[in-house]
Amino acid sequence: MKFTVSEIAKMLDGTTVGDDTVTIDSAAKIEEGQPGCISFLANSKYEPYIYTTQSSAVIVNKDFVPKQDISATLIYVDNAYTAFTVLLEEYQKRIATGKNGIEQPSFIGENSEMGPFGYRGAFSYIGKNCKIGNNVKIYPGAYLGDAVEVGDNTIIHPGVRIYDNTIIGKNCCIFANTVIGSDGFGFAPQKDGSYKTIPQLGNVIIEDDVSIGSNATIDCATMGSTIIRKGVKIDNLVQIAHNVEIGKNTVIAAQAGVSGSSRIGEQCVIAGQVGITGHITLANHTKIGAQSGLGKSIKKEGLSLSGSPARDLSEHLRAMALTRRLPELEERLKELERRREVSEH
Repeated sequence: MKFTVSEIAKMLDGTTVGDDTVTIDSAAKIEEGQPGCISFLANSKYEPYIYTTQSSAVIVNKDFVPKQDISATLIYVDNAYTAFTVLLEEYQKRIATGKNGIEQPSFIGENSEMGPFGYRGAFSYIGKNCKIGNNVKIYPGAYLGDAVEVGDNTIIHPGVRIYDNTIIGKNCCIFANTVIGSDGFGFAPQKDGSYKTIPQLGNVIIEDDVSIGSNATIDCATMGSTIIRKGVKIDNLVQIAHNVEIGKNTVIAAQAGVSGSSRIGEQCVIAGQVGITGHITLANHTKIGAQSGLGKSIKKEGLSLSGSPARDLSEHLRAMALTRRLPELEERLKELERRREVSEH
């Protein structure tokens, strides 16, 4: 797929300096660019590459002032990193919209409907009483159970499993092999030491503009709904347990896990391998560092936490600094004990 620089600038609300009729057919890092590529410059340490890059165009911030001649056409925008992301999203969207029609074999159940411009890949399965919106792309091998709803422009990648009664909004992207709506982990201990399964009767609701990475799992609620709010971004291999609610525009990195009935606020950042215990609340704008363990509610907004158990980031860093000095402190303590013994004799 090809674009002219002027088309890209219009898409990004940018202005150009240089030849805006140049055709762009791929994206590349600024240090690896070739003719026909577009790159971006957002970090000043990469500025030397803009003077030598072979990319045909480079997206830059509005305050960028060249120190020497540049052969590439420049596209000036408010935020180069964000603009480049928007460009990649648009490119991906246009590629995805190229898929349409129905491949065989595929199956759609009775009383299910799918809007125009959609795509159903081979071996995909749609159950009964489903409502699939316009321009939805369901890739090969995907499974949608009964009474599933999917909003316009959502993409469901190969091997995704969506259980009964799940509701998914518009403009979502669910990557390969993710499972949505499987049973929550609910078992009641018995007197004889065994466990009795607690029926999981709820569903999952995913609002608009949500991205869910590969091999993630989002469990249905025991009763009610597990809810993923608008704009949430979930990485690969993330576990969201039953009755959890994730607030708007929160991001969760790979291998993190959120236990049942926890409430995660809006615009939180949860790094990789974070573990969050059940039945707690996380205030808006909370940031949790990688491999942290959170076992209590955080009520104050905007805190940065790290460690296991998680605590204020500055406190955690001071503790880590002291930990590194423990061998030295131990030697000093031993020396003081030796001096005391000598003085006593």
